[in-house]
Amino acid sequence: MTSTTPRVWLTPQAHHRLRNELVTLLSPVRSRLGEESSESDFLSQRDREARIRQIKDLLTNAIVGEDPPDDGIAEPGMVLTVSFDDTGESDTFLLGARGAEHGTIEVFSPDSPLGAAVNGARQGEQRAYRTPSGTTVRVTLLNAVPYGQAREEEVR
Repeated sequence: MTSTTPRVWLTPQAHHRLRNELVTLLSPVRSRLGEESSESDFLSQRDREARIRQIKDLLTNAIVGEDPPDDGIAEPGMVLTVSFDDTGESDTFLLGARGAEHGTIEVFSPDSPLGAAVNGARQGEQRAYRTPSGTTVRVTLLNAVPYGQAREEEVR
């Protein structure tokens, strides 16, 4: 049987933070003697269980710290710089898993509108995506560098 759940790319730091968060979420909650359960307790428990499932899915399907090839093609694990063609502005972000803090760099999921549009693009290639409001945004991939290499350049 093959898995239909996509693999997600995580930095070692993000993987470590997620594991710590999961341990915290799974630790026994102290029983509250004399308190009645309220609807807000039920909702927070439901949110907690949803986050536990989300983290378990991320960790189960994680590719941890393996940089993709430095071939200039946008894919998870790459730091991408794109130009928004209509405004001329540019943005740099990591194409990776949302919900797994990656430090100071902004993260876009490959499933987000922008992430899906640029995933697989080569440097200089123009792509377009629709915003939730229906506007079409055109972007050009300016640069795609593996996360590890981008961090090394940042330190220099």
